[in-house]
Amino acid sequence: MRASLMIVCFAVAQLVPLFAQTGGQTLKDRRAELNRLLNDEWEYTLRTQPELATHVGDDRYNDRLSDFSGQAIAADLEHARQSLARFEAVDVTGFPEQEKLNRALMLRSLREALESAPFKDWEMPATQFGGIHLGYATLALDTPFRNAKDYRDYTGRLRQIPRVLDQAMEHMRDGLRDHRIPPRYLLEKVSGQAQEIAGYALDKSPFTAPLRKFPDSISEAERKPLREGIESAVRDAVAPAYAKFARFVREDYAPHGRIDPGVWALPDGEARYRFAVRHETTSDFTAEQIHQLGLRSVAEIETEMLVIAKAQGFSDLKSFNDHIRQDPKLHARSGQQLLDLYTQYRDQMYGKLPELFGRLPKTKLAVVSMEAFLSADNVPADYSPGAGDGSRPGRINVNEYAPEKRLLLNVEAIAYHEGVPGHHLQFSIAQELTGLAPFRRYDLDLNAYTEGWAFYAERLGKEAGFYQDPYSEYGRLQNEMWRSVRWVVDTGVHAKHWTRQQMIDFFHQHTAMDDQNIETEVDRYIAWPAQALSYKMGQMKILALRERAQRELGAKFDLRAFHDAVLDQGPLPLDMLEVKIDAWIASRR
Repeated sequence: MRASLMIVCFAVAQLVPLFAQTGGQTLKDRRAELNRLLNDEWEYTLRTQPELATHVGDDRYNDRLSDFSGQAIAADLEHARQSLARFEAVDVTGFPEQEKLNRALMLRSLREALESAPFKDWEMPATQFGGIHLGYATLALDTPFRNAKDYRDYTGRLRQIPRVLDQAMEHMRDGLRDHRIPPRYLLEKVSGQAQEIAGYALDKSPFTAPLRKFPDSISEAERKPLREGIESAVRDAVAPAYAKFARFVREDYAPHGRIDPGVWALPDGEARYRFAVRHETTSDFTAEQIHQLGLRSVAEIETEMLVIAKAQGFSDLKSFNDHIRQDPKLHARSGQQLLDLYTQYRDQMYGKLPELFGRLPKTKLAVVSMEAFLSADNVPADYSPGAGDGSRPGRINVNEYAPEKRLLLNVEAIAYHEGVPGHHLQFSIAQELTGLAPFRRYDLDLNAYTEGWAFYAERLGKEAGFYQDPYSEYGRLQNEMWRSVRWVVDTGVHAKHWTRQQMIDFFHQHTAMDDQNIETEVDRYIAWPAQALSYKMGQMKILALRERAQRELGAKFDLRAFHDAVLDQGPLPLDMLEVKIDAWIASRR
């Protein structure tokens, strides 16, 4: 009896410190607290970012636009500081792994938001590639138009656009004071884009697109006031606001733009780029290490490309690349031809997906033309995610600008990258994972994973038996080269003080890419430092994990199961993805 009492006393003595450590809460209480914090944080995100709420299918805030005022930004940073303290206080001892991962990802996101705050990115909201003026011009694409209320909510949003652009201009004035400003020549493009949007006739404006096709649920009698409301909002509020914004950029802002393209030229440029590299790659690689990796990768891929060049009767890559640039048969004849090719590659890959994946997306994938006001300074094609509830399909947006200048070689690889099995499959599956916390399905900025997966997906086309035409296979390899060149030129301009011409020259030396695409690409890297590094970094990690799984599992390795394991937790930082796949390998073994 005395021995039993001693055992009980010892057990209690061990429990007292643990009880104190967890604040007197039971495991059930602590798990409930974490879930409450996650729900509160998601509600805060939707409330303060109503455009995101619309995008994910939550209609509660469809009549609002975000507040970009200085007060709102300060309040958001204070909220992040308080939220970080609350999440740090949660003891996850004994929690299921999924809930531990929720907390770890939220902590990572909040810490990075606070770490980036001193760079004041909000003082440079206007770029030719992803500026605020372009974002709001695509507002109708994500907005549902099912009934009269949807149209009235949208009209209310249009009337708030002058306020949003005024707030952006105020931050840009602060940027002038703080010497945070993009390159002048890019700002000249911004002014032109905004002026073009302001100048559209009402029947051509992207803001009046919902008036061109009303749903059957809206009667003819209802349509007239809805049409008048939207047209008056565009004519009296939106178009003047865009003209004012264009004039401000052209006359007061762009003339003070920096001359040097690299982000190093900003007052905090070196620290800003170090942070961007770490954020975009989710790794500890330095800019110099990535630059050297890029140079080695370029040399390796050239060896593969030379085999195809020689098979086509050319002795070296330079002569083959010159032939490709000059042969009109290898360039598009029309925008419709490009649309047809992307559609063809989408359809043929859909038939192969069951051989590569156990889980397939339910959301449909459409192939559409890129908005005209976006196309001149944009990529050959990009992807817009669909709605998680399936009400809006995902879209491959095909750039039809100057089709005769666009090579056909890499269309097949880009189709797999942007559509299936690339972005569309990955984003759609993530949105359909109902067991995940919403912020993990919709709101994690992890390009190393998302772009890395899409780049990896280009190779799956080869494994599925495609790229049968040697020029298309050369185009796939050119895409590999393209992403390796990115490693070199992005670090070159932002860390090694390269000029824009050096970037263009390096592209010409190592690819057959057309001039239109090259110039769009280098301007994108200049406007968005380090993002271009994420593609190959993510692909490299996924390939390494696949090789490890094949090596350790041998005959037990199942490619479909591996792909499902990579995708079944939504986007992850690369270090967390490695931990996850290592655990999956161990479970299979």
